[in-house]
Amino acid sequence: MCGDHLVQHAHADAFALQIGAQGGVAFGNGGGPVQGDADTRFHKPAPPAMLTMRGLSSNEEMTMRYPMLVAALACVLLSGCDRSSEPSADAPATLPASSAEAAADAPAVAARPSHTFQAAVTAADFLEYTSVLASDEFAGRAPGTKGETLTIEYLRDRFQEMGLKPGNGDSWYQPVPMVQTTATPANATLDVRGTPVEWQFGPQWVGGTRTGQARVELDSSELVFVGYGVVAPEENWNDYAGLDVKGKTVVMLINDPGFHVDDPLLFGGKRMTYYGRWTYKFEEAARQGAAAAIIIHDTDGAGYGWGVVEGGWSGPQFDLPAAADPEPRLPLQGWISADTAQDLFARSGMALEAMRLAANKPGFRAVPLPATLSVALESAVSTSESNNVLALIPGSERPDEVIVYLAHWDHLGTQTAPDGSVQIFNGAIDNASGVAGILEIADAFARGGQRPKRSVLFAAVTLEESGLLGSAHYVAHPSFPMRDTVGVINLDAMNIIGKTRDIVVNGYGASELEDLLRPIAERQGRVLHAESSVEKGYYFRSDHFNFAKAGVPALYAKAGNDHVEKGEEYGAQVAADYVANRYHMPGDVVDPDWDLEGVVQDLEALYELGSQLANGDAWPNWYSGHAFRAVRDAQRAEAAAD
Repeated sequence: MCGDHLVQHAHADAFALQIGAQGGVAFGNGGGPVQGDADTRFHKPAPPAMLTMRGLSSNEEMTMRYPMLVAALACVLLSGCDRSSEPSADAPATLPASSAEAAADAPAVAARPSHTFQAAVTAADFLEYTSVLASDEFAGRAPGTKGETLTIEYLRDRFQEMGLKPGNGDSWYQPVPMVQTTATPANATLDVRGTPVEWQFGPQWVGGTRTGQARVELDSSELVFVGYGVVAPEENWNDYAGLDVKGKTVVMLINDPGFHVDDPLLFGGKRMTYYGRWTYKFEEAARQGAAAAIIIHDTDGAGYGWGVVEGGWSGPQFDLPAAADPEPRLPLQGWISADTAQDLFARSGMALEAMRLAANKPGFRAVPLPATLSVALESAVSTSESNNVLALIPGSERPDEVIVYLAHWDHLGTQTAPDGSVQIFNGAIDNASGVAGILEIADAFARGGQRPKRSVLFAAVTLEESGLLGSAHYVAHPSFPMRDTVGVINLDAMNIIGKTRDIVVNGYGASELEDLLRPIAERQGRVLHAESSVEKGYYFRSDHFNFAKAGVPALYAKAGNDHVEKGEEYGAQVAADYVANRYHMPGDVVDPDWDLEGVVQDLEALYELGSQLANGDAWPNWYSGHAFRAVRDAQRAEAAAD
């Protein structure tokens, strides 16, 4: 789970791009159902009915034995991975040309007791998948390493044994090119009313480039305050109205109009919308033709302190090559601290707080600042490649229409300490659990007796921890056009606390997928509700969001914290303990004592939702007024015209 690309890069200071004991590179940092009695027990071959949990007893019905991935992987011999040298702490590693090259001398997966997979969605099956993917042999599943090779071949083999088809033409894999850019910290120079001012990289400002260029230079670029930097036609809001920013540097606030003044009538009030995300603000500035964009940080608006920003932008940055991504890019983008912004506005004869208040009023117009910005940014640039794994069940009646189940397979790899010891970031919950979930759901479809009417694609994507890059690449180069993609269901970091009374829908109130999930949840005795910290924009931090931006309704839902026996406080404590002690840490490992009954409930619900979509003819849409509704309407109109 990419808690935030900024957070991911904060972790990069500690362990990104470390050459581990394996000689690889660790990259740092989503017809209708048969109705039945709620107590009725169904097996996977049943139509899309409400499945119920099977126990873990050894006398359950045996159906199919899946062999484990064994020593044959050791025979994968490829060239180009030099294990003889490690980069120094201040020198970024050279990435392997592809994950295949990193697979040289790949170790065999250690022999495990054979597991017999059941016909029902079971805790035992889920635990088996998770245990393999989060095992030490897979070394944290870092892209570009032998851990990737073991992971993608394991997934390919599992999907193939289930009887699924390759999802990328005749291939199970979709190569994902990537660029690593590591900027040399550079101070920025301003001229404010004729007075030179220097911003120190780190404490006062951070910046980088997405162009893939080794040198980017800004020379006396005029600064313009553009409020929140938002263009939202459905909100009748345009911070760039009447403004030409070509060659200029736009300065803007984080979050949405309405957030800082707690106005529930503006955008989402305290709930962050798409327009509040820093990624959107840079994208919009690029669309407007700006030379650079600077975001003013504040802890409440961003959801994290300046230290996260500073750490996140002080190390390697990862991106798709510009040629593989159709979105426009800024030559330079970055942040300034709140104190730095206060000083800039004061020197310009303005008060930052007064300008913030003005930016929250409808009809706000951009304000030029009496200042220019100059900076020369040198970067080390290298390229590599990773792989999405795509598996398909072709539809029996409408194979050109598809439902996508999504989970990212990548995690953070290994860290080599100064003493030579290696720590493995196994990523059991984040996100071996999500991948285990789509494997269980894929098996449920495969054993369903009849193929679904629409196609179902299972996408295990890469480079989520590096900024949702694998899913972004798929959306730009899809197996099925976005207009023919019915909906997306994302599984990321399953909540493993046992059965709950609730399902949390991140970004609640977005699409009609919620209307389909709600009765399924009710039959389980559960309710849907929003995430607790709506201002932090969790919906925008996992892979489904790339599909959402492209117009496809996308659901990111999982068990909440209201435990059926121990209550909400217990669930909240478990969640807080995970974040504090295991999230993006070596402690995120499999616990054989996990209570997986809640996960099984989640998988049953998400399987039934996908089955309804795959066997029906509905085209769920975004709710009226949603930022992505217009994109979806245009897609479906185009499809209808054809």
